[in-house]
Amino acid sequence: MEWSDREAATEACKGNQYAFRVLVERHSHALFRLAFRMTGNEQDAEDLVQDTFIRAYRQLHRFDSRASFSTWLYRICANRALDLLRARKVRKEYQPAQNDEGPGWLETVAANDPSPERLAHSRQLADLLPSALENLTELERAAFVLRHYEGFDIQQVSEALGVKASAAKQSIFRAVQKLRRALRPAWEARA
Repeated sequence: MEWSDREAATEACKGNQYAFRVLVERHSHALFRLAFRMTGNEQDAEDLVQDTFIRAYRQLHRFDSRASFSTWLYRICANRALDLLRARKVRKEYQPAQNDEGPGWLETVAANDPSPERLAHSRQLADLLPSALENLTELERAAFVLRHYEGFDIQQVSEALGVKASAAKQSIFRAVQKLRRALRPAWEARA
């Protein structure tokens, strides 16, 4: 049986564990991407996804079916990631992404056959991007990731973060401006 998110959430609320499993399987990959891009750490991202689904399961009765279920999940995940980032900031801790298996997600560039120069330049920008993202506020980073990596529109970003659309738009704008300033030296060195 193919359930919509609303139908599966309604069934899960009635105690149907299979329905909740459908929701987990449908949304876990997207939530992991969001959590990883916000935290820069695979283990933290996995923990956040698990925590998101635990919280969602416990609060299913509070899900307002007028909203999108995926937006509701993104909001839970983004809020948990923001809490983690704030806690890191208090402890002055940063854990950059570690990947011993080869190139990371930042190295993906839209080109069929990039030249060696372009690959070198992309690698340089990819090396600078995590620290540039770290210099954004938590809200700016969350808004930027939702908009530019997850493809959310402004309304979806505002709903996921629980802010007004104008605040979401402003956070994205500030994030882009800060990232441009941070990456400009590497970009200009290419010319």
